[in-house]
Amino acid sequence: MKPYKFILSGGGTGGHIYPAIAIANELKSRFPDAEFLFVGAEDKMEMQKVPQSGYKIIGLWIAGIQRRITFDNALFPIKLLSSLLKARKIIREFKPDVVIGTGGFASGPLLQIAGFAGIPTVIQEQNSYPGITNKLLSKKASKICVAYENLERFFPKEKMILTGNPVRQDVLDIDSKRSEAISYFNLDDNKKTLLILGGSLGSRRINQLIEKELDFLLALGVQIFWQCGNFYMAEYKIFSEREDVQVVSFIDRMDLIYAAADFVISRAGASSVSELCLVGKPTIFIPSPNVAEDHQTKNGKAIVDKKGALLIKESELEEKFESVFNKLLYDENLQRNLSLNMKKLAKPNATKDIVEEIIKLIK
Repeated sequence: MKPYKFILSGGGTGGHIYPAIAIANELKSRFPDAEFLFVGAEDKMEMQKVPQSGYKIIGLWIAGIQRRITFDNALFPIKLLSSLLKARKIIREFKPDVVIGTGGFASGPLLQIAGFAGIPTVIQEQNSYPGITNKLLSKKASKICVAYENLERFFPKEKMILTGNPVRQDVLDIDSKRSEAISYFNLDDNKKTLLILGGSLGSRRINQLIEKELDFLLALGVQIFWQCGNFYMAEYKIFSEREDVQVVSFIDRMDLIYAAADFVISRAGASSVSELCLVGKPTIFIPSPNVAEDHQTKNGKAIVDKKGALLIKESELEEKFESVFNKLLYDENLQRNLSLNMKKLAKPNATKDIVEEIIKLIK
């Protein structure tokens, strides 16, 4: 029997890339002989991250429409046509059994062409409010794997399966890794560690907040591990010269930094929220307000409503941050309850459940 073939497409941010890699890894563990091809957007981070994970990737000349008038917007129709033609060539030559899209603009042309060609397609929607690409693709999709309930107003109900978000399998068991983590990141085991996560691209507002509050935080006796994002590294790396502060653009061992962390301040992107539920560390979400339909606030609120995390809006940081962090640091009951409630919301089998749905579609 010939080996199965899978195309996966998703990118632009880690929130689209890492779920695709997690799904590919699980498929590979089930079908070691299977062939895999990733399709991303040229010049986006998937073109580096996917090959680092051991998979081949092809880039499309595609980008989203900007909200303001730009030259790139004028090029959009040409980029879309170019990407559709290239996607058709990829589908014809690779002949996949199933095509899987995890969001991002590159998945649009690819899943569109696969649908026209009669190839089964699976959409994996990470957010509580779907992106425009997945909403458009849902009409033709064979299955839609979602992480949140009540998405019937966006997707056909009969195609939806509630699976949760795929996450890196290495974050499932971090309790045994603490001493390795302290050593790996050269941390002081006698101090509490505050982990700052701005998402894969970094967050200007969170970086500004931590810069402003650095003296306050260090005076509380915590050590800070601060992921500022590649774009901001040149501006913020100077703070690594401070005692008990490490600034990095990107974290290569998320499992170990989660194991080392006692508290987390994070954006509320879907993948981050899903991973933090598995990890169960006391967390303050600071959602980005600059995303479609404010979906990060909705992602974070889904956890806060179940008493699994705290949330501060960007507009309230000045007045609330210090009091909220102080309470979190000193209230051990609060820490314990947040951890327990957050872990109850985790879906550790999400990747396996999504792969089960993919396997059902193989002809």
